[in-house]
This record gives sequence, structure tokens and C-alpha cells, in this order.
Amino acid sequence: MSQIPSSRLFVTGATGQLGRLVIAALLRRVPAARIVAGVRQGEGPAAQDLRAQGVAVRVADYARPETLAEAFAEIERLLLISSSEIGQRVTQHRNVIAAAARARVGLIAYTSLLHADTSPLGLAEEHRATEAILTESGLPAIILRNGWYTENHTASLPSALAHGVLLGSAGTGRISSAARADYAEAAAAVLTGDQAAGRIYELAGDEAYTLPDFAAEAARASGRPLRYQDLPPADHAAALLAAGLPEGVARLLADSDAGAAQGALFDDGHALRDLIGRPTTPYASVVAGALA
Repeated sequence: MSQIPSSRLFVTGATGQLGRLVIAALLRRVPAARIVAGVRQGEGPAAQDLRAQGVAVRVADYARPETLAEAFAEIERLLLISSSEIGQRVTQHRNVIAAAARARVGLIAYTSLLHADTSPLGLAEEHRATEAILTESGLPAIILRNGWYTENHTASLPSALAHGVLLGSAGTGRISSAARADYAEAAAAVLTGDQAAGRIYELAGDEAYTLPDFAAEAARASGRPLRYQDLPPADHAAALLAAGLPEGVARLLADSDAGAAQGALFDDGHALRDLIGRPTTPYASVVAGALA
């Protein structure tokens, strides 16, 4: 795949979990001098670490539009990583897109949600709205509809293994997740490649599993008993609340599982594999890494 000529590449949310991995993937592809990292605070340890790698750092706070115009100056390609502030995403993303349009950014890539146009997940609503704002902006855009991160499930393994039960409400819905690093590589490939504007990529892992499969793999890898217990979504949310999760997070996780039961997290198009030029990371490898 050919790469675009030398130009500045901007990554928003560069100190977040996905953003850090995108920066790392870009550094394997292009000189650090071409990379600009957008951060909320320009003097924190994470920003200093980026500078130490030769990456330019600019303050770009989604919620502070005044920071964005200067941040996006002389940027050719921009990755908009969706905000982590659910409920505030549409306003924040509109701020970024408007600033990118005023700065005449040549291409914007946005990390949306798998099958966002038809997904039953509550998470999809703000992604659909953002995709519509992008279309209305007239900016050349590429939509990266990211599937589930395998890490979304491995994060709950310590508690699940401690109790011997993995709770969920996904039934036997198949989940085509991939490692967060796989999605980061896809974003880096789009920022540095020659994909045409207007493309929508439905990105998901090569293999699909059910949550009973996932529990069995975690039991095998840990050598500890673990079974999957399926619950109605309301009961699942209540159990997560009782475990100490905030209400919004508990309801989001239960809703996502309910969507998975309907096939919302399954895709077998292999667009992610094709974009990164290798197989996606097996979920068993992510489980092993989390347990290690």
C-alpha cells in the first residue's frame, strides 16, 4: 500500500487507551516529526512522554472549542477518536469537526461503532449523529466502525475469577472482538495510506466467540474454575450496580450484552484483517496477556 507524501498527521485523545496505541503504530510507519498529538493538558506526564518520543503535542480539548482552531493548523489528516464522555459526545465531536473544517484539514477519520447505522446498542446513537455531522460538514472523511475490544471483557476477569462466575446478558450471541492494538493499527493505516475518502470500514476480529466460550478460555488459561451465568439485562445491570459500578456504566454494559445477543457485535467481513495486513489478535492471546 502506498503512503501519502509527507504531511502532518493529528491524533486526538492521544493519551487515552486507544490514542497511545495509535501513536505507537504511527511511529512504526512514519517519522515522529510528522505526528501531532492532541491532549487535554499539555504539561502532564503523558504529554511529556510523547514529546520525548519526538512527537509534537498540542492542546486540543473537545469541550473547549477555542483550543481546537490553533491545534489543527497545517494538519493534513486527522483522527477523531470518539470521546469517552458518553452523553456529551455529539456536542464535543461537532466542535472537533467544525474546527477541522475551518482549518481545511484534508481528511478526517472517525472511530465509530460496528454497524452503527443499524446497531441496536444504545452506544450507537451518538455515533450515528456524529457520522451525520461529518457528512453535513463536507469534509473528506473515512469512517472506522470499530467492533468490540477484547479488553472490554478481560477487564472483568479478576473479579469473575475471584467469584468463579462471569456474569452477562449476551446469551449465545457471537462476538467478533479484536485487540485494541488491532484497531489502532487500522487507524494508523488509514492516516498513512491511500484509502479514498467516503469509505466506511466495518472492523471486527477474525474469530467470533460467545461469552460461555470466553469463560471457558479464561478457566483454561488461569487453571481456575469459571462458568458463565446468563442474566436478563435488568438483572445484569443490577448485579453490576451491586458490584460498585456507576449506574451509567452498568446500564451501558448490560445494554451492550443485550445487543450482542441480537448479533450486534458480530461481523465476518474481515475488513480489519485486510486493512492491517495480518490476522487480528486471537482472543485467547488477549486473555493470556491479561492473566499474566
